[in-house]
Amino acid sequence: MKQDTGGLAKQSQALREGAHKAHKRIKHVHQSLDEAHEVIREIEEKEISKGRGDLIKKQKPFFVVGIGASAGGYEAFAQLLEQLPAETGMAFVFVQHLDPTHKSSLTSLLSRLTHIAVTEIRNQTRLISNHVYVIPPNTVLSISGGVLQLTPRKKVDHYLPIDNFFRSLAQDQGNLAIGIILSGNGHDGAAGLKEIKAGGGITFAQETTTCKFSGMPESAVATGCVDYVLPPAGISQELERIARHRTPEHDALEHPVPGSENDLAKIIAILRVGSGVDFSCYKPTTLRRRINRRMVLKRIEKLADYVTFLQKNRAEIELLFHDILINVTGFFRDPAAFQTLKKKIFPRILKDRPPNRPIRIWVPGCATGEEVYSLAICLHEFLGKNRSHNAIQIFGTDISENVVAKARSGIYPRSIESQVSPERLRRYFQKSDGGYWTRI
Repeated sequence: MKQDTGGLAKQSQALREGAHKAHKRIKHVHQSLDEAHEVIREIEEKEISKGRGDLIKKQKPFFVVGIGASAGGYEAFAQLLEQLPAETGMAFVFVQHLDPTHKSSLTSLLSRLTHIAVTEIRNQTRLISNHVYVIPPNTVLSISGGVLQLTPRKKVDHYLPIDNFFRSLAQDQGNLAIGIILSGNGHDGAAGLKEIKAGGGITFAQETTTCKFSGMPESAVATGCVDYVLPPAGISQELERIARHRTPEHDALEHPVPGSENDLAKIIAILRVGSGVDFSCYKPTTLRRRINRRMVLKRIEKLADYVTFLQKNRAEIELLFHDILINVTGFFRDPAAFQTLKKKIFPRILKDRPPNRPIRIWVPGCATGEEVYSLAICLHEFLGKNRSHNAIQIFGTDISENVVAKARSGIYPRSIESQVSPERLRRYFQKSDGGYWTRI
């Protein structure tokens, strides 16, 4: 019995040692893969710096897809990535909420799921199509001129890396930007997604029934700026479809070719008849971007075909009308301007003002009302220190009845927490149903 026990102990020890060696070999293989990807990335950087990056220089404009995720987001992105072909002609930038104190293994994990090249971002990384770029921990990511830029993360109350990247993506890529919000808690990405749509880009949110945590997708949908709500596999299919249907005709909308101006004039005429609004003096670039967006969403390749589609579809005229009028707004969007109001403008307005003369403020183009309520809060705070018996009237007007109706409701998503201080939220807002409504 003693011999048998000793033999079993030796066998157990041998098994443990074998498992340990196997684990070390597997770890070594993973490290080798990571090193191989790093070597590839360094070679690419050297090719660019030495002027031999001809492939990069000759690339046509391509879509840049920003993907934001938090808890449960890795699994969702893994499903999305597994369904994508190796060559979509797009670049993918994955912004995941990460522990700032630990090294990320996302790059190596994702590399095993796809034939698309996956690299962790370094500062001043130039985007290449058919690549996946992964944010490193403890950084803030932005994009300028197609180059990814990293800065150290600062200690702030609201760390919103997805919103930060999406805003820069909208500004840098315009109608070539695509924003996707996957599983996660909170509201990061909702405000940035709105800016992507306003810039002519396309927006997605993961269907909440497929999310481990639904807070972020729900906040994105609550903004009213999400074009598609789909499960991860459905998002992959739609991305592939968008990549296939982009044509030189879409690019020509940015830089008009002979003949396109006539079709554009027809669209303006259709909008004038259908909505009563004349867009002939509207910013041409913005107008073309919004038309381009609708064409991509409707899978229409030629501008002349879109004219025909508008003539036959009243609902599309409405959708194009509202797309054109999308603008990015927010509470206290320009803090310096509101400080100037308190320090210089409001004192002038109230100086020697008779008590029977009301204070009237007009906000034209008020959109969904954030600026109107910001002015009301700002004025109320000012009057708290400077008592006045004057009646106050603040008017907000907009050409879109839909946004005015939303402004009147005074209901806003949780994402305003990044724009309004906790003190103002307590004083001027009531928390309700996952959002806030104004009390002023």
